[in-house]
Amino acid sequence: MSILVRHLGPVATVTLDRPAKRNALTLAMMRDLGSVLEEIAEADDVRAVVLEGSGLSFCVGADVTEFIGHDASSARRVWIAVGHRVTAQLAAMPQPTVARIQGHAIGGGLELALSCDFRVASADAILGLPEVAMGTLPGWGGTSRLAAAVGPVRAKEMVLLSTLVSAAEAAATGLITVSTAADDLDAAVERLVKQIVDQPAVAVQLAKKVMSSATAASHQLETFEALAGALTVSSDDLHEGVAAFRGKRTPQFKGR
Repeated sequence: MSILVRHLGPVATVTLDRPAKRNALTLAMMRDLGSVLEEIAEADDVRAVVLEGSGLSFCVGADVTEFIGHDASSARRVWIAVGHRVTAQLAAMPQPTVARIQGHAIGGGLELALSCDFRVASADAILGLPEVAMGTLPGWGGTSRLAAAVGPVRAKEMVLLSTLVSAAEAAATGLITVSTAADDLDAAVERLVKQIVDQPAVAVQLAKKVMSSATAASHQLETFEALAGALTVSSDDLHEGVAAFRGKRTPQFKGR
């Protein structure tokens, strides 16, 4: 299992544990993550949740090899559906959630982080949704959640131009909550988590639910993302983008 869980007092830490692949996400990992989150959501003794990645990166997004193996139908019915379900599940956790970000948080990795309430990143972190550069688009709620975090103009720049941003840039736009030195990352997460657990749990969880309900309408894009993502699976541009990514070369897109 590539999802690990440890409990320390009222805090549950969930780790994406595939460091050799920089925690690239497979369907099995996402399903396991969903099961873990379900258990934690029902735990009365958990008052805060930390989501982290093992190794050098938080998460580099979807496993490209697995994603490209889907056709348009299975991409819509399975790949995108599972991703939407789990990111929505993470966003709806009753407990406040904190993403601990080091290295890269891109693609599906940033979509997971955007589903958390708070994001703490080391100063050397790189964040973005670069799927368009490969011939597809963010498919797990990233389009709406990024716009909610940084505003539509900045979100369009990051998505349509596949712009990657530093932790400092991300902090300036509100994409992350705290940017800190790499050797202070754990301490910064601990300080934020302590602030959470020191608050009255009932009031915190109810306040989170009320605030989440107020913004829920902006995240009802599952159908559009599923259809758009499915359409890109059959495009020549996506296959060229993946081939270029694997070959570490510049893609030659033809617009079809």
